[in-house]
Amino acid sequence: MLSMNPDPQWVAAAVETPFMAVLAWMLHNLRRSIAQSPPFPPEREAHDAAQHQAALERTRDDLAAFKLEVARTYVPLSLIRDVDGRLTAHLIRIEQKLDEATRAAHSTAAQMRVLAEDR
Repeated sequence: MLSMNPDPQWVAAAVETPFMAVLAWMLHNLRRSIAQSPPFPPEREAHDAAQHQAALERTRDDLAAFKLEVARTYVPLSLIRDVDGRLTAHLIRIEQKLDEATRAAHSTAAQMRVLAEDR
């Protein structure tokens, strides 16, 4: 009795080939149906565009609500507080640097006025 030990790549190719053939057939039929479909009248295109825009807005709102729900549900409150604390500390440091730069600019402007008055 012959024992055949098939190569794994050969088996994969044998399994994938019918799927690739079906995919090619589906793409061919899709392209053919798109090419044969009649164009829409202009007033229907405007109506469809308005519906598309409204659907897009609803999708954006739903996505924003989902993101908020994920943030509420899946992120631990301790992590949110930690991120908030770090963000607040960074913002305070930035504010202090801006205050120092503003004071330096005011000081320089005052010195320039004094020098201009002395001339």
